This record gives sequence, structure tokens and C-alpha cells, in this order.
Amino acid sequence: MFRRTPRLFAATLAVAALALGACAEKSPDEAPTPGGTSATAAFPVTVGNLTLDKRPEKIVSLSPTATEMLFAIGAGKQVAAVDDQSNYPPDAPKSDLSGFQPNAEAIAGKSPDLVVLSNDTNKIVEQLTTLKIPVLLTPAATTLEDTYRQLIELGTLTGHPNEAADVNNRIKDDIAKLTKDLPQRSAKLTYYHELGPELYSATSKTFIGSIYALAGLENIADASDADGKNGGYPQLSQEIIVKANPDFVFLADTKCCKQSPETVKARSGWAGVTAVKNNQVVALDDDIASRWGPRVVDLLRAVVDAVAKVPA
Repeated sequence: MFRRTPRLFAATLAVAALALGACAEKSPDEAPTPGGTSATAAFPVTVGNLTLDKRPEKIVSLSPTATEMLFAIGAGKQVAAVDDQSNYPPDAPKSDLSGFQPNAEAIAGKSPDLVVLSNDTNKIVEQLTTLKIPVLLTPAATTLEDTYRQLIELGTLTGHPNEAADVNNRIKDDIAKLTKDLPQRSAKLTYYHELGPELYSATSKTFIGSIYALAGLENIADASDADGKNGGYPQLSQEIIVKANPDFVFLADTKCCKQSPETVKARSGWAGVTAVKNNQVVALDDDIASRWGPRVVDLLRAVVDAVAKVPA
């Protein structure tokens, strides 16, 4: 992992943000359905301005979230190479390609018949298009609908439309199950989501914030970006956080920056914060908390489990 600033995080959404452990019951490369059509899906297919005449068999993914999506829908065997940050599933064919500083020549060297990107750094889409390499841009999600749409688009382009639809249905079902029995509270519990020890956070207007909203939580970072000038990723101060006195602190910087409930408690002035006093500092998996693919359900589950421990 790497340290993330809001700009970097927004570009990849927490390296992107939130994936859907909705697929936890199956191995990531397992085609999820009876009746999947991966071998028989009709081509050509079109998504936006991109048309593929035949099923791609040498896909290059330069987005960790897209990598997770491709394997979740059963297209893993068609993936020839992934970027250096794609660490899930473990058997994804990691390479030295970079999604942050993409190199058209290096990508072309993999002879891809489809490249999937999450951002257009250095006008890489135009460069690859000039080389006649098909490109799908899957930007960082801002809502769950973006996640569902991207899964369907990848399913269409890879010949796995039914499998993609099934993954979406599982995600929706799991979210419904996790949220249906949330306790009714007279006042919302508050939280602070930490992207890094520099105290950058994510507001309710981000994809991450939308996941916490599903659990009925109130975000203390919202007031720090009320006008949206920080794109939903403001940098808070210790004073602001301590004064807000959140009921929960969720750490999305445990791998990259070695933060933990112990390091938070040791911060000057934090010992009196409700989240610290009540042992409600929650260590998240950085990757799950920063991607918007199939394991977003795992993030929601971690949040719901934490909230469930507080009496209504």
C-alpha cells in the first residue's frame, strides 16, 4: 500500500474505494451462476463508444478495483496482466505496470485486446486509442449505482453479462440483509473516517460516505467541506476532530501507515474522545476501505458490526 492524499485517493477512490465482499462465498475467479453465458455471449458488443468484435482474451487492468470486478464476474482467466497495486485476488497476474503513471509503450508490450483504467492520467486513453488498443475507463465511483454499472459494463465487454448481473444481485441482497435490522436510535452515532495520519477524511458526498450512511451514521467531516471545494476529501485538524468528539473512528490507514487503536489513543488530546474512551476505534483493511468493487459489502459489514455493539 502507499500513503494516500485526497487527490490520489479521489483519483482511484481510495486507491480507491470500496469492494464487495459480497463474493465471499465463492472464490474470486469462480463463475457465479448456473446459466452463465461466458462462452456463448454474442459479439460484437458495445459499451459507450467502445465496440468489441470478439471476446477479449488478453485484458490488462490498471485499476485494482477493476481487477477485483473482472475476477468476481468470472473473467479472471482472460486477464493477462494487472497493475502493481492490484493485490486481490492473490493470483491476479501482477506486473510492474502503473495505473498512476501509465506508460503506453509498456502497456502495448502486453499485446492487450482490452485495457481497463480508472483514470486518464497523461491522456493515456488517447495514446492507447491511437495505437488501436481498446480502452474502457471506469472512474472512481461516487454511488453504488456506479459500481453496479461498471460491473455490467465489464460483464458485457468480457462475455460474462449473466455473471455480472448475479454479482450485482448478491451485493444488493447482502446490503439489504446487513441494513434491515439496524436499531432505531434517538440520535445518530457520529464517526470520523481516516484516510491517513495527515487527517484527511471523506464526507458523506463520497462513495465511502454513502456506505457509512447505509449504517445510519453521521459524518463529522461534512462541515469541513460544506462547499465541496475539497471534492469530498477535506483535511481535518486534531482540534476539529477532538471537538467533534465522534462516537467512532474508522482507520483506513492500518497497512499503509501502521495506524491502530493504540496509536490513536496516544495522540495528544485524543484520550478523551468518545470513540477512544469506549474502545470504538475500528481498524479497517486499507484495500477494502478504498475500492468500490465487489468487496464493498465487507466494508459495510465491518461498520455495521461495530455499530451493533453500541446499545440503542
